[in-house]
Amino acid sequence: MSPQPALARTLRTTEYFALAFGTMVGVGWLLVIDDWLTRGGPGGAMLGFLIGGVALIPVAFVYGKFVREIPDAASELAYAATVFPPAIGFAASWLMTLAYLIVCPWEAVAVGRLLGYLFPAIQTIEIYHVGGYAVYLPSLLLGFAVTLLIILLNYRGIRISSRFQNYTTFGLLALFTIFTLLGIGRSRIENFEPFFASAGALGGLVSIILVLQIVPYFLTGFEAVPKCCEEADEGFQSGGFVKAIFLGLAVGTLFYVAIIGVVSGLAPWKMLTQQSFATAVAFESAFGSRWIVRLIFAAALVSLLKVFNANFLTASRLVFSLGRRKLIPAAMGDIHPRFQTPTIAVLFCGAVTVIGALLGRSILVPITEVGSLCSAFGWSVTCFAFTRWRKNAGADTFRKREILIAYTGALVAVVFVLLKLIPTIPGSFRIWEYVALATWLALGLFLRKITRL
Repeated sequence: MSPQPALARTLRTTEYFALAFGTMVGVGWLLVIDDWLTRGGPGGAMLGFLIGGVALIPVAFVYGKFVREIPDAASELAYAATVFPPAIGFAASWLMTLAYLIVCPWEAVAVGRLLGYLFPAIQTIEIYHVGGYAVYLPSLLLGFAVTLLIILLNYRGIRISSRFQNYTTFGLLALFTIFTLLGIGRSRIENFEPFFASAGALGGLVSIILVLQIVPYFLTGFEAVPKCCEEADEGFQSGGFVKAIFLGLAVGTLFYVAIIGVVSGLAPWKMLTQQSFATAVAFESAFGSRWIVRLIFAAALVSLLKVFNANFLTASRLVFSLGRRKLIPAAMGDIHPRFQTPTIAVLFCGAVTVIGALLGRSILVPITEVGSLCSAFGWSVTCFAFTRWRKNAGADTFRKREILIAYTGALVAVVFVLLKLIPTIPGSFRIWEYVALATWLALGLFLRKITRL
């Protein structure tokens, strides 16, 4: 009897960093930076991302510990299974799947908006409206084409997908370094005024909170590393997982803080909140030239492909893990004998992406809200699982420190969840976010039910 096919083992620390950072940073810094500035102003946006990044260090610590001792692609599901009933692990894993997968239709829609700025003909031939926004045929077809590319990359093998991820990740960092250094030289301090979007004695705090609500969505990615831990190269040292997790979180946080600071310094930020593609507008205003805009859009296109591929890859591994455990149809856990990829899980993620892309631009901001909650919930379950797991192993001084760090991470994650659910907090969930979340949970329960039949 021939052995069951297994996932290919080719990833190294460089690939894991490209995955962590690549999952985290997409094109929000170009498409929705106006929303960040509207929420917090330059000060609230920069401090919101910086505080959020620092606050997530304990969560990153927990994932680093878990992946070394439980190297399982199921990640949250496997960690929760050590101490919690199966339903909790399934909920955490299913919501984390949404946190990654929800990014994919976002990028499929974004590619049309990006190229439509340079080639206006893409935003023509209106076919229908969703949520007050028109959906254009060329833009929709372009999104489908990019989705097909990502599906093919991930269907054909992790080696091809990870190589593509490396090229796009380091290509973005190179382009980002160029236009950021150029922008710093043209920044003016008066463009930062007022420093916060909200006025009054508590204006700074409110501004930061409004940005913190979306930070989990934009900093989701450092915990993507464990989802691909079973695909590490032979001889890979587990310490590489930890390096990739922390480096991804650090570089991602600094990327967001830097781009907000540079853009805010190039033009009056309140004017930028009224502009689409505020980053490009700020650079064009400061330099009076289109060449810098083309450089920024080149970086954005590279970043879009990078984040699309990374989130698609990570989501497919979680779907694969759920199928392998027969918590959803077992076919999702099948591995292609030649390509050594979870091909059914890949096709499932592709189908969800196409359906989401049909909703057009109306999904962009609500997606960030739902993704934030899903990520924070997964983080909280992981951190609470770690505290109980460590207690069960005994409580020497070293373990007590680890438990304290995990409780800190759990507190941070729970706060992020509450920021989205408490109605009295500005920026909390509205009806459409609840609809999106309920739809995904209903799909998960349906798949789990038919699996049990």
